[in-house]
Amino acid sequence: MMTERIVNAERVEDLISVFGSFDENIHRIEDALNVSIINRGTDLKISGDEENADKAAKTLEGLLSLASKGEQIDEQRVRYLITLVREGNDAQVAQMAKDVVCITAKGKPIKAKTVGQQNYMKAIAKNTVTIGVGPAGTGKTYLAVAAAVAAFRERSVNRIILTRPAVEAGERLGFLPGDLQNKVDPYLRPLYDALYDMLGGETFQKYQERGSIEVAPLAYMRGRTLDDSFIILDEAQNTTKEQMKMFLTRLGFGSKVVITGDETQIDLPSDKVSGLKDAIRVLDGVKDIAICRLTSADVVRHALVQEIINAYEKAERKKQVQEPIKQQSTRYQRKK
Repeated sequence: MMTERIVNAERVEDLISVFGSFDENIHRIEDALNVSIINRGTDLKISGDEENADKAAKTLEGLLSLASKGEQIDEQRVRYLITLVREGNDAQVAQMAKDVVCITAKGKPIKAKTVGQQNYMKAIAKNTVTIGVGPAGTGKTYLAVAAAVAAFRERSVNRIILTRPAVEAGERLGFLPGDLQNKVDPYLRPLYDALYDMLGGETFQKYQERGSIEVAPLAYMRGRTLDDSFIILDEAQNTTKEQMKMFLTRLGFGSKVVITGDETQIDLPSDKVSGLKDAIRVLDGVKDIAICRLTSADVVRHALVQEIINAYEKAERKKQVQEPIKQQSTRYQRKK
């Protein structure tokens, strides 16, 4: 009985790489698995008996995954991947790629640039929950989104969910026009920007309409169980203890969580304890949870950003030293 399978390629460049010269790679798959493969835009339509069509789909998905990470697709790669799929070892495909996390919509490879970032990416790959803490410009959010897109492309997860608390950074946005989504969008803009960069506007829109990608404020997470998802909580320093506990208990089967934040940029009222600080204290040493600390040495923005961070850290240390001396002096004057 003939069966049809559809495999979608996000980027035309990946499709061209997979096809090879004169479509030779496609012909190899057709001959080896006794299927027919037709190209329709960015979709590949596979026809054949059910078992072979499934194997061909897995082979093509694996090749597209490798192409999306900048890997060259040659005859040896195609034959090896067909063998892996036949033996049921197609999960090993991800290990064939280099240290590139993923390729952006414009073809730019995303990879860890510092030792701290490399350790961060290894922790995300290895653990179910990873907490990335560090100053601005260390790539905490951007690399986490790249890892999420890579997992989504590899079919390791079915959804990407990006969320952050809607706390104003020392400003008042007032009564914004539009519906609820319009009102929270300014808070979520950095997450949108990262996804646009990775996927391109059109692809992002398509996945969002399908429900495969969700960008929402933290309050939307309450009462849900999130299975087979890659979930990123950004700006976690602005969560309360209660919000952080609520978020962590949303974790479902087959999911991965990355929590990012900067302990020096807390915008909560002074009487509120940061959920990020509390989680680092409570979860330290818990199995399958990694806590990664990035420093000013991991800043990959303008060189001046690193200098600014160092200057603020120096000023904060000086303040902490002077504060007890000032308090002691005040007490002495009161006694007099």
